[in-house]
Amino acid sequence: MASAAVRAQVAAKWQESFNRLNRNEPGISGLLTFSEAWTLAIEFLKPRDLNDPAPQKQYDLNKVRAAFGVVGECRRLPVMMEVFLEDMRKSQHLITREVEAYMTLYESNSDPEAIRSLVYRLVEWYNAWKPTADLGPTMISAYTLTFQTHIFSVLPPSFARGIKALVSATLQRTVSQSQDPQDRVLWQAFDTLSLIDRYETLIASIGYEFIESYVEEICARKWSEPMLATLRAWMIDKIVPWMLYPFARGATNADEAKTMMQGVGSRFDFHMHKTLCNLRTKEIFDIIVDFPESAGALQDLKECLARVDQRADLVQALRQANNKRLLHPGADTKDILNHYVSTIKCLRIIDPPGVLLFKVADPTRRYLRDRPDTIRCIVASLVGDGESGDSLVDDNDPIQPLQQPEMENYSDPEWNPEPIDAGPDFRASKSSDVISTIVSIYDTKDLFVKELQVLLAQRLLAVKDGNFDRERRNVEILKIRFGEAALQVCEVMLRDMTDSRRIDQHVQSQKASSMHPTIISRHFWPALESSDMVMPGQFQILQEEYAKEFSVFKPDKVLRWLPHLGRVHLQLELEDRTLEADVPPLEAVFIELFSEKDVWTVDELVLRSGSVNRNAAVKALATWVDMQILKEDSEGVFRLLSVAEGPTTRSRPQVPKPAEMGELPPVMSVQQQQAEQMKMYWKFIEGMLTNLGSLPLDRIQSMLKFAPGYDRTVEQLGSFMEAARREGLVNAKDGTWRLGK
Repeated sequence: MASAAVRAQVAAKWQESFNRLNRNEPGISGLLTFSEAWTLAIEFLKPRDLNDPAPQKQYDLNKVRAAFGVVGECRRLPVMMEVFLEDMRKSQHLITREVEAYMTLYESNSDPEAIRSLVYRLVEWYNAWKPTADLGPTMISAYTLTFQTHIFSVLPPSFARGIKALVSATLQRTVSQSQDPQDRVLWQAFDTLSLIDRYETLIASIGYEFIESYVEEICARKWSEPMLATLRAWMIDKIVPWMLYPFARGATNADEAKTMMQGVGSRFDFHMHKTLCNLRTKEIFDIIVDFPESAGALQDLKECLARVDQRADLVQALRQANNKRLLHPGADTKDILNHYVSTIKCLRIIDPPGVLLFKVADPTRRYLRDRPDTIRCIVASLVGDGESGDSLVDDNDPIQPLQQPEMENYSDPEWNPEPIDAGPDFRASKSSDVISTIVSIYDTKDLFVKELQVLLAQRLLAVKDGNFDRERRNVEILKIRFGEAALQVCEVMLRDMTDSRRIDQHVQSQKASSMHPTIISRHFWPALESSDMVMPGQFQILQEEYAKEFSVFKPDKVLRWLPHLGRVHLQLELEDRTLEADVPPLEAVFIELFSEKDVWTVDELVLRSGSVNRNAAVKALATWVDMQILKEDSEGVFRLLSVAEGPTTRSRPQVPKPAEMGELPPVMSVQQQQAEQMKMYWKFIEGMLTNLGSLPLDRIQSMLKFAPGYDRTVEQLGSFMEAARREGLVNAKDGTWRLGK
């Protein structure tokens, strides 16, 4: 049994509720009025079926508003909203049925117009069930949330594809300036159903994809002019008007629209820069090949990298392209060097501090360092030996001394810290001199100086007219780059060539001779290829006479002949013809021996000429066979044709073959000189391995440093040991070396 107090409290609450519903009217007249108002309001709000053919019941809106007012006065609006939402849920199957019908149609024909019709139909359902504004924003918000929740729950995944196709069509029309008035209606319908908010990412992706296709279309492989300004103008003229519909809806003026679009506009601008950056990154290898005609693309890439920061992607793309298309045995060293020079120039435009160049160039530098002809290609370009015109050095660039890496000067008022993406080994280079960068591939410039000496020796010995102005100019330029001390030997070689002509002129004035030798200083020239060849007959007489006159003029010096070098101009008088020929000395030696007798074997000729190489002898004899002066009667037996066996052109001079005309004198290369010098240390290595057994390479290197004049690196020693292993002199196992059996 309830206590009297509880009964009194319940009675008070009941009376309060009754008074609120009755509105303090006499009797139950107010309660009856509320009941009528409640019935009218619930009936008016109840969702109806738009497909019901029965005519819609008409209501007196004034009575409806009065009914809503009575319910509101009785504070029963929340309850009425719950009833309305429950009725809505019971009627949602009507909308579901419509959605399924339209989506079935779309999935059968993929026509986005079916999606447009569905959107318009959903707006009709939304407006038909929407409560009047008299009920306040709370009830309308609850209704909208419930309606949209149901809509999004029944839309299939294919709806997103249809929305994308429909929105893409609006963008195409906007860009082509053939806008359809229905587009504005469509966007308003999207806004009504909150489809723009729900599919904002998808709508933005449509713009992104359109930007990507446009950038690919107008910018691919067009590198001569910057394209960013054109793209920005296109964005403002074509894309921004379309963006106003989904992203600036509700704006009343331009400033308000600009404010609303600030965030999404920044994202679209970022994507445009990112797309162009990706395109130029993909094309970077060809852009570098096409430099300087591709300077416009490089300027775009510089701006894009500052905006999107895809520097790591650029480095990776360029390194992969270099490995695939450049750094392999099929590529010519000169082409690799030319591309490396272009890479230096291009990346300095994109990234002046040089961080990108430092990261990209490392594999190329290591690959070039391992190529045996890299130094020679660089040196040939430095002295203007590139006949094709593809010089590494631009004639318009100022000639600068080689610049060594500088120590950080922290007191410099213009000092800046290293870029944030610089590696631990990075050192900022203030030098813009390409040659300094190329020479820095190697740890020392001594290798270049030695190669310069070899190349200069070849070029000087190849000069026929006595004009050394070109070589003298090259030496002066190289003195600026490498310093005068490094080029002293080259100065001596130039002076030797001048002194040689002066000495020859003096000897000729004392006793005329058909021999004009080039006299050089033995200790200042690179080693020339040696030979045991001996000049017979009249050639030997000419040498002895010339040496005699030379000793009179230079009594403190002695000539050491290198008879296998140079050229010999001959006039051959045979029984039926006279011929002239300009040939190497070995050919001249053999034809001179045929003046003694008409038939010689190859072995006899080799012995009489000083035991020259048999292959070289056969090649030399082939020259005279081609000229129909000799004939090979049997293998290794040659006979002089005093009388020609076929038709000849009398007294016609014979010119050397084109291959012979382009050959340089046989000066030993730097690699050959190093190999010869390493042979001097073989006895040391052989003694070590004999006395101590097997040794690792670093131990051999440390012990060789006690040998006089040894200055090779452990890498050079390793190359020599590998060569010795191929000849069977040593064996290698588990990193140790032992003498071969």
